[in-house]
Parts: sequence; C-alpha cells; structure tokens
Amino acid sequence: MLTVNDHQQITETLSLHAFVVDENRLDRLGDVFTPEATYDMTRSGMGAFRGVEAMRAAAAQMFAAGRAPLSHFVTNIVITETGETTASVRSKGLMIMHDGALHAVVYDDTFCLYEGRWMIASRVILPIHAAPADKLR
Repeated sequence: MLTVNDHQQITETLSLHAFVVDENRLDRLGDVFTPEATYDMTRSGMGAFRGVEAMRAAAAQMFAAGRAPLSHFVTNIVITETGETTASVRSKGLMIMHDGALHAVVYDDTFCLYEGRWMIASRVILPIHAAPADKLR
C-alpha cells in the first residue's frame, strides 16, 4: 500500500519536472525520469521519445526554437497503486507559451520505485481542446 511518504515523493517528482523544464535544467531530467522512460507527445503532433537522452535532445530543440512553454503548472493529482513498486498517476497541466497562449493537458504517468525514489517511467501527454463555439449550442 502506498504510504503518505510515497504520495509526497510522487507529487514532488511532478513538481520538480515543471521546474527542471521551465528553467531549462535539462541536465536534471534524470532526477525525474528513469533512464529508459518513454515520453509520448504523439497526440500533440510531436512524436514519442525513449530514454532521458532522447528527451533531453527534444526538449533542447524545443527550447532553442522558442516552442518550449514558459511555465508549467501541475494540478489535480490522482495516484493509484498498481503494484508494490508501481503507480498510475493522472494529473492536469497548464502551460503558458511564449506567445501568451494557455494550453491544457492531462498527464498519464506510470511511476516506479527506481533506486529508492519514485520516478516517471512513462508519460503520455493528452491535450485538452475546447469545443468549437458552434458545437456548444
């Protein structure tokens, strides 16, 4: 059973991710993701990446091109134990972009206990799109 400390560590990892990418501290991605983690942004049109090095390269490219968000906010964290050393974590994310646009996503994460720390082993980004105005009537 996940302890309060497990929940706290998982939440802390999610928070750390936001600071690592917002501050372009890509050397610290290994503090958030397991070495062979997957990061799937296929539904955002940006592909999927396997391993911290591939994630680091993709993030650096986005940052250099001015396409990386200025700021990430993580909310609504729901943690479900899936095994003795694994958990499914869903959360919502808001990102402020360089042009001022606000993007919303759902993070579908698989966490695992890796070398004594809860880290992300898999992340799938699910964009949240507003319904067109004509569909709301």
